[in-house]
Amino acid sequence: MCVNYTPSRRDALEKHFAVNTDSLPEWKPEVWQDYAAPIIKPDHAGQREVVLAGFGLIAKSEFPAGRKPFSTMNARAETIAALPSFARHWQRGQRCLVPMQYFCEPNYESGRAQRWKIAMASGEDFAVAGLYRSRRTPEGEIVHSFTQITVNADQHPLMSRFHPPADEKRSLVVIAAKDYDAWLHHTDLQFATGLLQLPDAHWLQAEPVDNTPEPQLSLF
Repeated sequence: MCVNYTPSRRDALEKHFAVNTDSLPEWKPEVWQDYAAPIIKPDHAGQREVVLAGFGLIAKSEFPAGRKPFSTMNARAETIAALPSFARHWQRGQRCLVPMQYFCEPNYESGRAQRWKIAMASGEDFAVAGLYRSRRTPEGEIVHSFTQITVNADQHPLMSRFHPPADEKRSLVVIAAKDYDAWLHHTDLQFATGLLQLPDAHWLQAEPVDNTPEPQLSLF
């Protein structure tokens, strides 16, 4: 699963995704669990809207005392309609785009875990399929959070190269630019499910990056 990625910059959001970022606060150059990052969702008028949202549909701070938090950074396409953490938001059509420059996965081909980045071969920013939720804090503020959707990648020429050798291989779902609005707005869940496909290997390129560990400080 993907637990770290580099989000799109402000200029790329405006140019590639056609959203207005004037009122958007700043965000960190790398995203980990509970960090705030831009997502694109439908607004009340059916247009694209960019907001900052925490990475992980349920933030660690939301778990009650004594209950061990579990990760909701990724949702499996096969179970998204059934698992309690995701099902209600999926049924309501709360789909979003997660814009990024690249995402990171561990590669074990050297005999140890090495962080690799996966990006578009074209060098352009892209968006992966996500699901979002909105909630009101005790102070009355509306905050957003999101998860990324994954599919099986056991047979994928590139994405099967990541994660421990014995583990199932998974991949994020890259939404083609022509399908952005269909993913955000289409009311037929069967149609939306049909967009949850492995990315074409020719779209992607991958290379090693540094092994920077996840920071311990949550910023969201």
